[in-house]
Amino acid sequence: MPAWRTLARVLFKASRPSQLLLIAGVYALGAKIALAKGAAFSAPALAAGLAVLLPVAASVHYVNEYADYETDALTERTPFSGGSGALQQTGVPRVVVLRAAIAALAVGTALTAAFSATGHLPVRGVALLAVIAVFGWQYSVRPLALVRRGVGELDNAALGGLALPLYGAAVLGGRLWVVGLASVPFFLLVVLNLFEVHWPDREADAAVGKRTLAVRWSPERLRTAYAVVAAAAAVSVIALSPALPAVLAGTSLSAPFSSAPLPGLVAAASVPVAPLVVWGWLGYTERHLPWPGVVAMVGLAALQLLAWCWVAQ
Repeated sequence: MPAWRTLARVLFKASRPSQLLLIAGVYALGAKIALAKGAAFSAPALAAGLAVLLPVAASVHYVNEYADYETDALTERTPFSGGSGALQQTGVPRVVVLRAAIAALAVGTALTAAFSATGHLPVRGVALLAVIAVFGWQYSVRPLALVRRGVGELDNAALGGLALPLYGAAVLGGRLWVVGLASVPFFLLVVLNLFEVHWPDREADAAVGKRTLAVRWSPERLRTAYAVVAAAAAVSVIALSPALPAVLAGTSLSAPFSSAPLPGLVAAASVPVAPLVVWGWLGYTERHLPWPGVVAMVGLAALQLLAWCWVAQ
């Protein structure tokens, strides 16, 4: 294969396109919640917000591929863990993805400055994007290297489960506290996903000094923590949606408690992922492939987005 094609293949795979697609979906979820709660629709603002988000997110993925080179070389890859495998499969030097990370971040920064100057990206959106960029990079690399300090899961979940939907809302000038509350169940499922995704990499992570929870905690403690977070996710859906019992009983699809963070229909749309969470807990620390956690997280985002679209139509 010609060198330029190999390079293009590496850069495409290392950007993790499936994760970029999910990021776009969660961004849309945050924006849709904001619209349902009274924000004004603006196609130019939404387009600008996504245009700056994707290169920033790609830069985070590239720098993670760079930082995790040794880990990914030691571990057995799954579709959801062990990195993209692009560097290991091609022999391309890892400095290539570091340069790509810097270039992608530069593109995102330039676009942010341009859209901010033209009024298409509000200050709160810029601030949240900066948080995503800084703590996305600092998950993997120094000076903080949060994943090596035992707080990587919290950083990752806070960015993907809270900061990202908040960014989607901020782009439209939405009420951030409402969107933040509505995002709590998704945030907790991101935590469960990270529990499962990090398990297959625990031995390789330990060998290179990464202090993930899967490295630091015993299987029994991990399973207990999984159950606690899963229970918290269920409680959060119920607490955020007083109309849920009426919707489940079929007596109200209009969700009379319109001021609640989660309309009854959105809360009801979250229920189908519950069996996946139970399945995840039953096999956690014994299963190599993290299917339940991944499908539950993606499924919740998709189902809630569809429900919010119905509520806000």
